Amino acid sequence: MRHYGDMSTFYSAEEVADLLGLHVRTVRGYVRDGRLPATKIGKQYRIAADDLATFTGGQSPERSPRRAEVTAVVQLEELSAADQDRLSTLVLAAVNGRPDPGRPLHVHTARDEHRNALKIVVIGPAAETARLIDLIATFSEAAR
Repeated sequence: MRHYGDMSTFYSAEEVADLLGLHVRTVRGYVRDGRLPATKIGKQYRIAADDLATFTGGQSPERSPRRAEVTAVVQLEELSAADQDRLSTLVLAAVNGRPDPGRPLHVHTARDEHRNALKIVVIGPAAETARLIDLIATFSEAAR
């Protein structure tokens, strides 16, 4: 959000997208369609706070919380085929039983039968990815 002297407060299309939880292309589409008034400065749109309030029905939108996404690769070696199956099932059950399905947690597993290894790729919110990695570590320690 930027202030320009005594003038109104202006938002970029990216800031409006973040405030409303929309994709920036959607916001730009609203501007091009004339549904959301904006001023083009150079190559970027600027949306006045008053126009944004009118567009949202007079409500002041709040910023979405920042999200931290993590990609983690865990490779476990010297696991029997049975332990690889148990761990894969445990991880997938933990992912499917999550309380917040609105924030996806993606898990992919790959086996290397020649090295008795299992590779697990986890992509998702930082805290949940950390919990899943902790679960994997606990299983790994117990499987020794």
